[in-house]
Amino acid sequence: ALETLKMFEKKDSRMKSAAATNLSFFFYLGNELEQASNYADLAVNSDRYNPAALTNKGNTVFANGDYEKAAEFYKEALRNDSLCTEALYNLGLVYKKLNRIDEALDCFLKLHAILPNSAQVLYQIASIYEVMEDPNQATEWFLQLISVVPTDPHVLSKLGNLYDSEGDKSQAFHYYCESYRYFPSNIEVIEWLGAYYID
Repeated sequence: ALETLKMFEKKDSRMKSAAATNLSFFFYLGNELEQASNYADLAVNSDRYNPAALTNKGNTVFANGDYEKAAEFYKEALRNDSLCTEALYNLGLVYKKLNRIDEALDCFLKLHAILPNSAQVLYQIASIYEVMEDPNQATEWFLQLISVVPTDPHVLSKLGNLYDSEGDKSQAFHYYCESYRYFPSNIEVIEWLGAYYID
């Protein structure tokens, strides 16, 4: 794959940008951030309006901890293509990292309108409502998530925890039992169930 993509580097700028974008992503996945950043720069310089190239550049900057700069690359990608879901998702993650919770929620709600059954988007929305200390909204979004991924033990235990914190022991017991059924090695779930039976 690497050799094939490198052959395209010598072509016209649009093809060079596409090849460099893929090479950047290739190196990013391999955690070779310097190479990923170099190819992201090449892709952006070859075609400044390539949203995938801008997103990759944002990813390399994000991985180096410069969240504000990463946000700028994601915003530029979205200016070039308002439906670039990767840039919108990553912008939401940046805002979450920067503790700009309302802006993060806005990104993920926009993304939910584009990708209504995306488990990752539903999880992020539910997680943000947890951070905002709104258990009713968090529960509602986790329930939507369970309809998409009904066997996820982590989400099931989250629901158990939310119901437990609201004082609804029977619902908490149901979701903790479901979580235990799919992943019987989670110590926190085992401890909760043990304490429940003792009570």
